[in-house]
Amino acid sequence: MKSRIITLFSHLYFQVILGALFGVAIGYCHPALGESLKPLGDGFIKLIKMLLAPIIFGTIVVGIAKMGSLKEVGRVGIKALIYFEIVSTLALAIGLVVVNVLKPGAGMNMDPALLDTQAITTYTTAAQQQGVASFIMNIIPSSVADAFVEGNMLQIILFSVLFGLALAQLADRGKAIVDVIDSILQGLFGIVRFIMRLAPLAALGAMAFTIGKYGVGTLGSFGKLIGDVYLTSLIFILLVLGTISRLNRVPLWKFLNYIKDEILITFATASTEAVLPRMMVKLEQLGCARPVVGLVLPAGYTFNADGTSIYLTMGAIFIAQATNTPLTLGEQLTILAVCLFTSKGSAGVAGAGFIALAATLASMNKIPVAGLVLLVGIDRFVNSARAVTNLIGNGIATIVVARWEKAFDRQQADTVLNGEPKV
Repeated sequence: MKSRIITLFSHLYFQVILGALFGVAIGYCHPALGESLKPLGDGFIKLIKMLLAPIIFGTIVVGIAKMGSLKEVGRVGIKALIYFEIVSTLALAIGLVVVNVLKPGAGMNMDPALLDTQAITTYTTAAQQQGVASFIMNIIPSSVADAFVEGNMLQIILFSVLFGLALAQLADRGKAIVDVIDSILQGLFGIVRFIMRLAPLAALGAMAFTIGKYGVGTLGSFGKLIGDVYLTSLIFILLVLGTISRLNRVPLWKFLNYIKDEILITFATASTEAVLPRMMVKLEQLGCARPVVGLVLPAGYTFNADGTSIYLTMGAIFIAQATNTPLTLGEQLTILAVCLFTSKGSAGVAGAGFIALAATLASMNKIPVAGLVLLVGIDRFVNSARAVTNLIGNGIATIVVARWEKAFDRQQADTVLNGEPKV
């Protein structure tokens, strides 16, 4: 019995759960102290972000250099984008259906003219700067150094793909450089393992801050919307992602158990970036080829935000319901179409989901943008659901594309899912 308890405490997922529970207790009992613990969560995410650019660069370069074919890279990319668009559309549609059925904003009778929009000025300003042209131009860095300094994922991916293809053309001369980058990459993953030991403290700090700053009262005031977002996310994971994983002969529950550490850390910190390096390692160990993992997973963080897609349609219709703004079926379908673009246009920007929602409302000229004020207080709570859904969705997406490419080791996956290795 004693040995079992010791073993349980040694697992990262259990340590993260304890950290989160202690954080909730501190935030509830001592709100001021809870708010002061915010640096614990922020510091952990900054440590991980410190490594993201070189890890993404190294993984993509090594993968593509070993792939050795521009045609092959293009094929993987196109398959991934097709999958992303289909699944994102399903996420948007499910959010639209659920919010219309449950009507979380009905009866609030808010007057947009009386809402104080000062709290959303940052988001609405950023939303005005988002567009198709600016999005495309933003993919091209002004310099390679800028891409890495700013941590812009799309710019890093672009440069990494080009550099990997260039090395692939150098044959033996390129192989030496690839081997060096691969060795450095393994060292970076070693650093990630050290940092992950701080995850329980990060969970404690993030949860203590959230409860301390926003309070349990916020949950009560907007509990219906929060509950509806979590319910919709669960429906999407079980029905859509569950069906996709079943068709690809990967049991969803076993996969969720395999990445349970990453799910808990993402939920506590509301950040998928915090676990990106570990997800890359785990998907490789699961049997996905490194080139596919290196291309699909980082790209999915931009183009396959399923949780954010759910929130966009639910948030937009919630504001319409709360402000008594009537919408026809055609207008709601237009919102869905607009969301397909705005959900990508704000990628890599702080508060991306909120900015995307602001851009959606601004482009419609129907739902009052001032209604975003209603969501400011609960954004941190629903952000956890968004992040976890995004994480699981991108994990499944990587497996699907790897299987399409015949770059998925089924036997290795079965072995891993039936007995998780140490990472």
